[in-house]
Amino acid sequence: MSDSLEGKAVLVTGGTGSFGRKFVEIVLREHNVSRLVIYSRDEMKQDEMRTRYGFTDDRIRYFIGDVRDRDRLYRAMSGIDIVVHAAALKQVPALEYNPIEAVKTNIGGAENIINTAIDRGVSKVMALSTDKAVNPVNLYGATKLVSEKLFAQGNVYADPRGGTRFACTRYGNVVGSRGSVIPLFLQQRPAGKITLTDARMTRFWIMLDEGVRFVIRCIEQMAGGEVFVPRLPSMKMTDLAEVIAPGCEIQSIGIRPGEKLHEVLVSRNESPSAFEFEDMYVIEPLIFFRRPENWPWENGRRMESGSKYSSDTNTRWLTHGELGEMVRRWQEDYETMPRTRRSDA
Repeated sequence: MSDSLEGKAVLVTGGTGSFGRKFVEIVLREHNVSRLVIYSRDEMKQDEMRTRYGFTDDRIRYFIGDVRDRDRLYRAMSGIDIVVHAAALKQVPALEYNPIEAVKTNIGGAENIINTAIDRGVSKVMALSTDKAVNPVNLYGATKLVSEKLFAQGNVYADPRGGTRFACTRYGNVVGSRGSVIPLFLQQRPAGKITLTDARMTRFWIMLDEGVRFVIRCIEQMAGGEVFVPRLPSMKMTDLAEVIAPGCEIQSIGIRPGEKLHEVLVSRNESPSAFEFEDMYVIEPLIFFRRPENWPWENGRRMESGSKYSSDTNTRWLTHGELGEMVRRWQEDYETMPRTRRSDA
């Protein structure tokens, strides 16, 4: 497989968030990009990234801006070949309290990315989605579902003869990302008691670097309109608790509003549109207004109609040893973060 980023000018929105930082780290180390634009709202986090990577790598550019600001996006996308859209408001309770802000960023921001990328002649746009977009029960998930639909159908607005192509990646919980239970369990462990919302809960899990590499691989393979879903291992929250805090009392405190017992990455309604491969699923748009030429996914196996890809019925489960190794890797990465960034982890 060729390097999809070789010699390309790349822009990542939300470039100072958890995904953005790891994306920048991997791209600078493993891919010979011509330019890497970090687009985000927080000047302090950008300054920390400058300190980390130094001032000598002339491939890096820092743009302060919000995805709500189409004019700023238009300026930032000058000469850009590939956009990775990772910017979003994600904190579930905060978005329930501030729903219009969620819509402005997660939906209006997606619209701005699509229109600006087409106008600026960007080649490819890959947007990050979430399991919460599947059968959403909270506003965050609902806005990400709309965002997925916008990016899938953004291909209709682009020139079919080599215009901008749009696709999404959708995956589950990222180990140690913002809102993760790992820092919470570690904080609670010395008291001898940790809290779980429900002992039956299961989750898909993926390391941050694995998520980044999956996104980069999907950029290479995308035709336009797909949602890419990696095949991931599942884990039981009780197993994670036992690995991090062996011997501690586990207290169930009840599922929070907008939370699910299990994660679904491909729903029953989506299964007729999904192709199954060894390491991923590829979901077509439910209504395919314009199929790209040489659509590459029909050599996959059609997912059985009415089936789903869910964390509780998964065929692969993480062992205690694998969970312990993932936690150890996260702790090593955590120790390299600036102290002012650790609240984001």
